[in-house]
Amino acid sequence: MSEQSINSYRDLKVWQEAMTLTESCYQLTRRFPREELFGLTSQIRRAAASIPANVAEGHGRENTGSFVQSLRISQGSLKELETHLLLAERVGISPSLQSQPILAQCESLGKMLRALIRSLQDKSTK
Repeated sequence: MSEQSINSYRDLKVWQEAMTLTESCYQLTRRFPREELFGLTSQIRRAAASIPANVAEGHGRENTGSFVQSLRISQGSLKELETHLLLAERVGISPSLQSQPILAQCESLGKMLRALIRSLQDKSTK
């Protein structure tokens, strides 16, 4: 997508992918035991939702430095999400077959976030 066609954070591929990841996390956690509602279910959903929310917030600030900082916060939330997903596997709440595709989405999104941060930093130093 060219820069000219970015009118909103909703036009950003990274935001779109983060929303898709968040949907996947909600679908996964629907299968979790009821007693995990205030445990891993809540933690996974909160961390996942934080990723696109921070992309949107940073884009809305209309300042490259603020946007980069918000993208870094999204990266932190992504790592937190990955950790919760791995823990859910380790304690037997989420079978690997269900969580591995989401972890692959996390890896892909992480690469997108890093690339966008590098791109913004390169532009700001020129």
